[in-house]
Amino acid sequence: MTFQPQKQPPVDSVKLEKLAEVAVKVGLGLTRGQDLVMTAPIAALPLARLITKHAYLAGAGLVTTFYADEDATLARYAHAPEESFDRASAWLYEGMAKAYADGAARLAISGDNPMMLAAQDPAKVARANRAMSVAYKPALEKISNFDINWNICSYPNPTWAKLVFPNDPEDVAVTKLAEAIFAASRVDRDDPVAAWAEHNGELARRSAWLNEKRFDALHFTGPGTDLTVGLADGHEWHGGASTAKNGITCNPNIPTEEVFTTPHALKVEGHVSSTKPLSHQGTLIDNIQVRFEGGRIVEAKASKGAEVLNKVLDTDEGARRLGEVALVPHSSPISASGVLFYNTLFDENASCHIALGQCYSKCFLDGANLSQDEITAQGGNSSLIHIDWMIGSDKVDIDGIAADGNRVPVMRKGEWA
Repeated sequence: MTFQPQKQPPVDSVKLEKLAEVAVKVGLGLTRGQDLVMTAPIAALPLARLITKHAYLAGAGLVTTFYADEDATLARYAHAPEESFDRASAWLYEGMAKAYADGAARLAISGDNPMMLAAQDPAKVARANRAMSVAYKPALEKISNFDINWNICSYPNPTWAKLVFPNDPEDVAVTKLAEAIFAASRVDRDDPVAAWAEHNGELARRSAWLNEKRFDALHFTGPGTDLTVGLADGHEWHGGASTAKNGITCNPNIPTEEVFTTPHALKVEGHVSSTKPLSHQGTLIDNIQVRFEGGRIVEAKASKGAEVLNKVLDTDEGARRLGEVALVPHSSPISASGVLFYNTLFDENASCHIALGQCYSKCFLDGANLSQDEITAQGGNSSLIHIDWMIGSDKVDIDGIAADGNRVPVMRKGEWA
């Protein structure tokens, strides 16, 4: 009998190793003795194993990984009893919250099929999402309040790759998506860690300029968009590397091209249209159009996924208000690649965007020492969700509005002015 060598996945192993190293050293800034809680789709097993290796090389105390399986998720929708969709594993998320309270870091590998739940009952999807949001809140608060160092990176799941490159055979699509991920994550360089240090410096300079201006609001204008986003009292812009409350400097998103801050939950007016599709929990929501009054979405529609969108908006009171506004130039490397990833981690870094729901407490002056009541009083939003969607393009202009009403060009045709 002759044995055939096992077929290797069509992913560059050298760059994948670099991505794992960047995730640990740049993304997490993992410290010696620190535990790590990781989540990943089963398809991302090669990257999860390499991250585990580099975490231990960095001195991790214990790495614990939870894997998700697309077939198992779909089996729930096909066979689970009706009452299943109002439940979530609260015990698991309570355990994660305890791990973070005890000092663990958090890493999520993104790569799920964006269309996984597209054919499922939107009502069941919405119920399951809401139950998960409620259960996840204890852990999410540790992340959104930046109590811990955390990171998200990605692996090219074949079903995701085929959505991005539908005209290519699966192995070619996976290779193309992998190379796009590597380029966006800056691991196609000889020294990715140094490349990230340079990039973080540029994002810090952009943030410093915006913090110096102290705008009261941003005004977005473009096709289907005339939106004024008031900024929270005492807001602070951030971008790239940030220091968590535990004192560890990390890059939460790999990749990242954004500078971002907290809007005022009560001071958003006008209408806005999405410029890229939103992939949310296995559902694609496209051509979103919403109208704000007094900071709240009072009208919402979409050409695809509208039912899921409106159920998301009904998650809680804060779901119809903004928790983040972010600026990204249209010429960012991810936008310039021309690839539509159908994945918020990437597509939000090709375009200016806003986020429904929970704000980040770190986006306030002295945010680490503010109570939740103080954050709310300054205009910070609270919600079970935090969902980014894209509103920028090469046809969108942005003005900063000062306290005296003076207007300063911030972006013209999607580029820094």
